[in-house]
Amino acid sequence: MINIQRFVCNMLQENCYVVSDESRECLIIDCGAFYPEERRAVVEYIRSKQLTPKHLVCTHGHVDHNFGVDTIHDEFDLLPEVHSADEPFMVRLPEQAVQFIGFRPSNSYPPVGQLLEDGDKVTFGSHAATVIHTPGHSRGSVCLYLEEEKVLFTGDTLFRQSIGRTNLEGGSMMQIIQSLRNLAQLPDDTIILPGHGDQSTMGLELETNPFIDR
Repeated sequence: MINIQRFVCNMLQENCYVVSDESRECLIIDCGAFYPEERRAVVEYIRSKQLTPKHLVCTHGHVDHNFGVDTIHDEFDLLPEVHSADEPFMVRLPEQAVQFIGFRPSNSYPPVGQLLEDGDKVTFGSHAATVIHTPGHSRGSVCLYLEEEKVLFTGDTLFRQSIGRTNLEGGSMMQIIQSLRNLAQLPDDTIILPGHGDQSTMGLELETNPFIDR
């Protein structure tokens, strides 16, 4: 059994997830916490539930999904894990912030730890999330799939009835369409937990999302 807590963060309404199981080990996905109260909320949730964070995974390297990685590093000594193709974004988080929000943060971001590749397993407690490389929004975009629970964290690859932008650096409409076709092979009752907006299911997306089909 897993527990999933969502935090809606920063001026771009990004979804950060803390995923835990009965062992009280947890996985932190896309910590975009920007404001002090958002950072406190994530840390206080983890501490109040007596969780032990094992991994800090980034579905991609855009700054709105990574504003809070310094807090997670400072509080829990975790380094962000990202696909190798998006590592260059992670070393340019301050510069990205200037582009996205108009100013450079004063905080210092930690270096990347583990580089992720397609098929890798990210383990916590008795669970393992499978890394699925889904280029298109960025070259190194990934989704995380919990097969037993049929839960898919899609970052900015797939939203409810929409998809992520492909007009940013490293983006490709051709690649994201192929990535979506690969994801569409998952069961219809797979729960979609995106990087922005509300959750969905694969079946609903196949019925209503014009960008995805089998």
